[in-house]
Amino acid sequence: MATTLLQSDLPGLTLRHRGKVRDVFDLGNETLLIVATDRLSAFDVVLPDPIPGKGEMLCQISNFWFDKTAHILPNHLTGIDVASVLPAGVDRALYARRAVVTKKLKPVPVEAIARGYVIGSGWKDYQRTGRISGIALPDGLQQAEQLPQPIFTPSTKAAVGDHDENIDFDTMVATVGADLAEQVRDATLRIYQYAADYAALRGIVLADTKFEFGTDADGRLYVMDEMLTPDSSRYWPADQYQVGSSPPSYDKQFVRDYLETLDWDKTAPGPALPAEVIERTRAKYAEALQRLAGISVD
Repeated sequence: MATTLLQSDLPGLTLRHRGKVRDVFDLGNETLLIVATDRLSAFDVVLPDPIPGKGEMLCQISNFWFDKTAHILPNHLTGIDVASVLPAGVDRALYARRAVVTKKLKPVPVEAIARGYVIGSGWKDYQRTGRISGIALPDGLQQAEQLPQPIFTPSTKAAVGDHDENIDFDTMVATVGADLAEQVRDATLRIYQYAADYAALRGIVLADTKFEFGTDADGRLYVMDEMLTPDSSRYWPADQYQVGSSPPSYDKQFVRDYLETLDWDKTAPGPALPAEVIERTRAKYAEALQRLAGISVD
């Protein structure tokens, strides 16, 4: 049975960070315990209601993709059994499918985004300037149209409650250095293309995705955090995709659509969600896990 966890409680472990979805604990020995909770954020606000089992599904999708793409770039997973690091008395079943033990890495302070289609904030930028993150694009592109080739569009990493901002590659170079910026750009586009090709075989369009990277003490690059989940990626059912409109996606679109109907200013605290919106959102995550990774949930 799927478990529900709004906030992890692990006595004796040092809480290093509580993000929008993930809680990170320092285990010492250069390792971390990362727990994917069932928290849901929308418009950069964490909502009060969990989506039951969402963290388990996100963790399983990430682990699937970490394994599938390890030949392109190493990732932060250590393979250490989660149960072996949990404090005594903690319900191991609660964390078994939603937590991983990872390498402790130095985060690259930029969100690495690959876009294969013009949608979302990229569509807004394109309408205004004909560019996305400083990259000039052909005239006359329509909403959700496939780009001539995937592009790398980094953004700032915002704190919880703030909004990420698109930046151009030169700004990224000034932030992290040319060599690391080029490594991140190359890895982002290679992993995106591999995943997009794989998803296409399963009837899914991977429109765009966001990666997080980190380096070890030797400067080696790893992909980390989450990977190619419905939270960090825009997945569309291929049979419902058409140019000129925003296709439905395997993510929290039901939540965003509901919130847009409310008189809410998109600042904390967020409003409660109806049971139907919670269940339809959960079902979308489950469908993505099944179609992409072949894993069914209860």
